[in-house]
Amino acid sequence: MDLEEFVHSNEPDADHSGFEKANKRLLDIAVDGTVMVKAGSMIGYTGELTFTGKSSAEGGLTGFVKDAVSSEGTPVMEAEGEGHLYVADQGKKVQLLELDADQSISVNGTDVLAFESTIDYEINTISSLSEVAAGGLTNVYLTGPGSVAISTHGDPLVMTPPVVTDPDATVAWSTNLSPSFATNKTIEIGQTSGESIQMEFTGSDGFVVIQPYEE
Repeated sequence: MDLEEFVHSNEPDADHSGFEKANKRLLDIAVDGTVMVKAGSMIGYTGELTFTGKSSAEGGLTGFVKDAVSSEGTPVMEAEGEGHLYVADQGKKVQLLELDADQSISVNGTDVLAFESTIDYEINTISSLSEVAAGGLTNVYLTGPGSVAISTHGDPLVMTPPVVTDPDATVAWSTNLSPSFATNKTIEIGQTSGESIQMEFTGSDGFVVIQPYEE
């Protein structure tokens, strides 16, 4: 394609509000006030925006806490002002969700890309994982109303429990589910399978989101 066609076919759509995909791997946020995004995810913006790191509860939000096991939290930053903010996370695909009032979802901390300031959020470390592995799983509980953007390596697969998953490939699940962790008790001789830790979701209601990649 010629230069003019290249520019036209790849320029963003500035005539929208809220969250919109600029493409499969890039989120365009029309900011008019404040929005929360993953720290380090900004790749560009237009207008007048300022960025502030967040490490505690502010503005009515429930708050982020650090992972007590690994000492690594899920850092976020607040973007404030008016303009268009473009965020991405290492080429992962962007998935947009709309949560109604009191609707909620539990997301792996590494997969949270952005959410509106109307979303209440809380970070928890699933301590049961530390019993079977040297580290916990930090999860973000997001409650609506508002828009949420999560990121996945490739196209996600949404499954209905009962299901067993790899923790490193598990992106999110409905908050009515409470996963348990277990070790594969099969005795392995020689090379191990690499599937020694498993996440088990029981029941018949809800959903679990997995991706074709292990973080």
